[in-house]
Amino acid sequence: QVQLVESGGGLVQAGGSLRLSCAASGRTFSRNTVGWFRQAPGKEREFVAAINWSGSNTYYADSVKGRFTISRDNAKNTVYLQMNSLKPEDTAVYYCAVNRGIAIRIEYEYDFWGQGTQVTVSS
Repeated sequence: QVQLVESGGGLVQAGGSLRLSCAASGRTFSRNTVGWFRQAPGKEREFVAAINWSGSNTYYADSVKGRFTISRDNAKNTVYLQMNSLKPEDTAVYYCAVNRGIAIRIEYEYDFWGQGTQVTVSS
């Protein structure tokens, strides 16, 4: 079983940047697609980005396309989410998880969720 730990969240002004990390322990996830989701207060958790096992394919929600970049370092068993040009509407708890199915953007296709890291963007 794999355990995921997210880090890198914090408070940033609108227009700023943050880089989130998702580190795996227990076993490698180097052969799995890994995704980032987020949940804002009072809202359902939503897909943000995903990356396949080799890093050759990436997927983004329309709301973050062009501003966020997902990447991975399999040697370090870590997936990253570089977030630029942050907006107040990006404020949420960000989670990473391992995809176990085919659908990339569907929450229930993911397992081994981390505890999340808070991102707060002030206007």
